[in-house]
Amino acid sequence: MSRFTYARAHSVEEAVALLSDPNEKSVPLAGGTDLLVNIRKAPPTFTRVVDVRRVPEMRIIEVREAQLVIGAAVSYTELAESALVQRYATCLAQAARTVGGPAIANMGTLGGNIASAAPWADALPPLICLDAHAHLRSVEGARSLPVAELVLAPNQTRLRANELITHFTLPLPAPDVQSVFLKVGHRIAQTLSRANLAAAIGRDATGRIATARLVVGTIVPVAQRFEEVESLLIGQHPSPELFAEAAARAAEGLVRRVGRHWATEYDTRVLKALVVRALRATTAPSPTPEGV
Repeated sequence: MSRFTYARAHSVEEAVALLSDPNEKSVPLAGGTDLLVNIRKAPPTFTRVVDVRRVPEMRIIEVREAQLVIGAAVSYTELAESALVQRYATCLAQAARTVGGPAIANMGTLGGNIASAAPWADALPPLICLDAHAHLRSVEGARSLPVAELVLAPNQTRLRANELITHFTLPLPAPDVQSVFLKVGHRIAQTLSRANLAAAIGRDATGRIATARLVVGTIVPVAQRFEEVESLLIGQHPSPELFAEAAARAAEGLVRRVGRHWATEYDTRVLKALVVRALRATTAPSPTPEGV
């Protein structure tokens, strides 16, 4: 294995300064669940890793100015166990609970999952579904991008050289919105997604669907909204017939996006089933909070 050096950052400012050092080719290290695997496959192209795991600003989960703020170095376990994430970003908490075994869940981070932009990244559909923005820092300054625009293609993002994802912001959903994350893998536990999906549905006082988000991942090159399904749902009363029509439209949309190939029959069947399950879950009566 090729040699490289290690540095630990204690603040965002120190991290971006280390990443921009012209005398080193540095990469950020948070959980290392992708980086350490990759360097066993091929020699590293960097000369130093910059550990950002303990940067306080990147470890927060809090509500601030009608937004849920989640640090990029927050682990899957912390996401899954956070009461704030469970309340305001239910589908993200559910996705975090499906990622690997305890070792991966304890070490893997939200920022790393997005920066790697793997086709099976389970955090991508929930973040896009919940209209999350990624906040980025470099020595040149700060900027933010919708997560939906950050990922360009499998394993490719709009991150600039020496730029660091510091945190994510998600607008707090309306009280009537329910969200869900679902995935299918090759086995029951500790598996990469074969197909995944996040949905968020809000209903008005009459029970009609007022807002709808449906984001599909893994079986498309980049996780994305299926807006043709969303537009079908809005203004309608939930029903088995509506759910079946939405599932059929999603399958048609999948073929339109990726064409037909050897796995088309499987992928469309799986997507139909996931759409129906997601719509049932997000239109079911909300559980009554304890003590009410």
